[in-house]
Amino acid sequence: MHIELVIAKLVTVGLGLLITYQAYKGYRTYGSKPMRYVAIGFLFISVGSVIEGVLFDVVGLSIFLAGTIQTAIVAVGMLVILYSLYGRIPQRAKREESP
Repeated sequence: MHIELVIAKLVTVGLGLLITYQAYKGYRTYGSKPMRYVAIGFLFISVGSVIEGVLFDVVGLSIFLAGTIQTAIVAVGMLVILYSLYGRIPQRAKREESP
């Protein structure tokens, strides 16, 4: 196993988890449902960024199957983030226009 790759993967997961934490903190502070979905999406992406190596090296799956699972997990994370951007969000009451 290449130590440089392991370090790069750990940095990627660390950054993803930091983004996940900040988005979750935003959700808890402001009650913003889109931020909850951003947190969930980045959690999937963070796990997906390292799962291929784990499935291949530790579990013993083929590189094709491990890569397919990794891609599916990252895609789910991206779909969740996309939902946070375009999903149904309750509309605020319209302000009355001044005459």
